[in-house]
Amino acid sequence: MAEQQYRTTHEIVMLNRNSLEVSGVVNVESFDSEEFLLNTECGYLAIRGKDLHIKTLNLEQGKVAIEGALYDIGYLDEGTQTRELAKGFFSKLFR
Repeated sequence: MAEQQYRTTHEIVMLNRNSLEVSGVVNVESFDSEEFLLNTECGYLAIRGKDLHIKTLNLEQGKVAIEGALYDIGYLDEGTQTRELAKGFFSKLFR
């Protein structure tokens, strides 16, 4: 499997499951108090938890810091369309 080349470094640093810093962020696709969807240099990153909020956001530097109770962090398949990614977000809104 060939290694992909990325423009910038992508890092995830978590402290005690309540503070998360992500670099290499291209865009914040969607967010609410239970789920964030970040477009990163390495693909879409879904972050789930409770009482989540943005501590810092600097897209020029590609950095996002999130605080709250973190339950799940994972990358989404490359074949998944952005519309499908946000589907989980909007389905929560209209429950």
